[in-house]
Amino acid sequence: MNDVLDVALRLVIVFAVFMVVPLVVGQAEHKVMAHMQGRLGPMYAGGFHGWAQLVADGVKFAQKEDVVPADADRRIFQLAPAVALLPYLLVIVAIPIGPSEGAVGQVVDAGIFFVLAIMGVGVLGSLMAGWASANKFSLLGGLRTAAQLLAYELPMLLAAASVAMAAGTVSLPGILNAFEWWWLPWQIVGALVFFVAGLAELQRPPFDMPVADSEIIFGAYTEYTGLRFALFLLAEYAGIVVLCGLTTVLFLGGWHGPLGADGLGWVWTLLKTAVLAFVVIWLRVTYPRLREDQLQKLAWTTLIPLALAQIALTGIVKVAIN
Repeated sequence: MNDVLDVALRLVIVFAVFMVVPLVVGQAEHKVMAHMQGRLGPMYAGGFHGWAQLVADGVKFAQKEDVVPADADRRIFQLAPAVALLPYLLVIVAIPIGPSEGAVGQVVDAGIFFVLAIMGVGVLGSLMAGWASANKFSLLGGLRTAAQLLAYELPMLLAAASVAMAAGTVSLPGILNAFEWWWLPWQIVGALVFFVAGLAELQRPPFDMPVADSEIIFGAYTEYTGLRFALFLLAEYAGIVVLCGLTTVLFLGGWHGPLGADGLGWVWTLLKTAVLAFVVIWLRVTYPRLREDQLQKLAWTTLIPLALAQIALTGIVKVAIN
C-alpha cells in the first residue's frame, strides 16, 4: 500500500509541476519581452504587474468557439493537441531534480533513450493537425515541422551520446552521479548543439519558420481555436521547461552546486533551468527568423559536424583518462 501511495504522490507532484511551471515560463516571457522591447505589456490583470494575465488568457481561450472545419477529419483534428502535449508530461517524469530517489518521478535505466524518443513523438501532433485540418497550407506547415524535426533530431541525439560516453551510462541519475565540473570545458560544444537543436525541435524563434505567425499564421495550427489552440501553446512552454531541464541535467551538473555546495539539491536544478529559460526568451527577442533553407543548412553543415567532433573528443579524453 505504501508503494501505491508513493507512486500516486509522485504522479500528483509531477502533474502539478507540469501544469504550473510552463505557465510561469509563459508569464515570464510576456514580461521579459516587454522590458527588452521597451514596452509595458499587460499590466492590469490581477493588479500588481499584471500577474494574472495568463489566467485571463486562459479564460479568453475557454470562451472562444471551438471550430472544426467542415471537411476536417474530426477525430484526428481533436486528438492532435493532446498528442503534441502529453509527451512532455512523460519526459518530466524521468528528469531528476535532486540527489535522492524521491527527487525524480520514475528512475528509467535508459533515461536518455526514453526522453529523446518520447520528445520525438510530439511532432506527430503537428503532422496530425496539419493533415486533419483539410487545409493545404496547414498541411505544408506540418510537413515543414516534420522536415525540421528530422534535421535536428540527429545532432541532438549525438550531443546527448557524448555525455553518455563520458559518464559511462545512459541513466539520467547515473550521469549526474558521475558528473565532474571539469567536464564543462570539453562538453560545452555538445551543450550548445543540444540546446540549439532542442530549440529547433520546439520551433522556437529563430527556428519558427514552420509556424511563422506573421507570415503563414501558425502553419499546421491555422484552423485551431479556443482551448485546443491553447494546448498547442502550452505544449511549447512545456517543451521549454523540458529542454532547459534536460540541458541542466546532461551538461550543467543538475543538482550539483559550485564549490561543493550540493546541499541545496533541487534548488540548483531549478535555478539553472530558469536561467536557460531566460536565454530561450532572450533569443526570441534578439534574432530574426531563419529561412527554411537556412534552417536545414545550419543542421546538416554545422550542428551535425560539431556533434560528431564532440563525440570524437569525448572518445579521446576517455582513452587518455583510462
